[in-house]
This record gives sequence, structure tokens and C-alpha cells, in this order.
Amino acid sequence: MLTLSTPAGIIFHMARSAHPRAEKKSAKPYHHGDLRRALVDEAVRTIQTDGVEHLTLRTVGERLGVSRSALYRHFSDKHALLATVGREGFRMLRQSLADAWELNGRCRTGFQAMARAYVQFAIEHPSHYRVMFGGFIESSAKDDEFVGEAGAAFQVLVDALVEQQNTGAIRRDEPVLMARFVWALVHGTAMLFIDGQLPEATQREALEQYAFERIYASIRQGTSAKQ
Repeated sequence: MLTLSTPAGIIFHMARSAHPRAEKKSAKPYHHGDLRRALVDEAVRTIQTDGVEHLTLRTVGERLGVSRSALYRHFSDKHALLATVGREGFRMLRQSLADAWELNGRCRTGFQAMARAYVQFAIEHPSHYRVMFGGFIESSAKDDEFVGEAGAAFQVLVDALVEQQNTGAIRRDEPVLMARFVWALVHGTAMLFIDGQLPEATQREALEQYAFERIYASIRQGTSAKQ
């Protein structure tokens, strides 16, 4: 459910000491493989432990032990790295929502499975989720690909609603507005979970079930505005 860049870092220079070999052992230089992938993964780990606001190119570079020039070959700045994390998050979310809809009947059951998939995505990928919706990416970093991935994820929800409208299962309200209503409620539920506001599993399960039932009750066909 849904709508919605970027860093780079510098090599870690260790201070000289009386035990240079011990210092060298503590470093974890990145020697080979997909550096771009490694930078994104390290950014995700840093966000999870320190928060998006504390992510810097310098930190990512130091933790991987790569040079400034190597970093900037892949990302021009922090916002470019965050945009990549955000795009990846939207791609994963879109696939999770589409799979939930397709594999669970493309009806009310599938729609509720989509809501659960959305919340589960946020729980399993909190770093991506915070970047996607936290307003950390400058507008200049939101390139066409980023905007496209965000829109594609949201469109899965819109399409599911339109399909149910066409079968007469739910109200024929304006679908985009309806999708935003559904997204707002499920997004709020997801944020409570990843922020630890409902630490007990039974509390989360109860709220999740109640929220999904009430969402569907509010949009199903035959529901009057006064109810």
C-alpha cells in the first residue's frame, strides 16, 4: 500500500599507533565482488542500527574499507544512495503485494493478504521502509525510476480495488482516494509495529486483525456513509 537516494563514503584512515598490525586486523576492507550492492547493504545495516539521520557516506565507506573514488563511482552523494535503497524497497513491496493478491484469490481474502504482506514487509525491512516514507530523500534525488517504483507499488493497491469494484464487492468510490484511505490506515499500523509501540505479539495480532476487518467493512458494497 503505499506512494514513495544515496550516499558514498571515504576510506577509513587508521591512526598510527605502537601496534600497527593489530589496527590493520580490525579493518574490514572490501576487496571484490559487487561494490554497489555492498554499499546498499551496508547503508541498510547502518540505518537499522543508527537511524537514517546518522547515515553518512563516510560511515559506509569506513565500514567497508573502500576508497573515496570507489564510492563516488557508484553514488554521487548520500541522497543518491538513499534513493537506491528507496527504489529497492518499493520494488520488493510491489512484488510482495502482487504475490499476496494473486496467490490468495484476488478477492476479499487476497485483499486482506495484501494488507498483511504490507505490514510484514515493514517489519522485515524497517530500514527500507523508513527511507521510502520518512521524507529523507531530497526532491532532486527522486529520479524518474524512484517515482516510477513508488507509483507501481501504489498501483497494485489501486488495481486490486478496481477489480473488486468491477465485481460489485466494494463501493464504487474514486479508487485512488480509496487506495489512499486504505494505505493511511495500514501504514499507521505498520509504523506502530516497527517503532515498538505494541511490543507484545498478541497486541499486534489483535490490532492487525481488527484494523483489516474494519477497513474492509468500511469499503464493502452496501455500506452507507452514515454507518
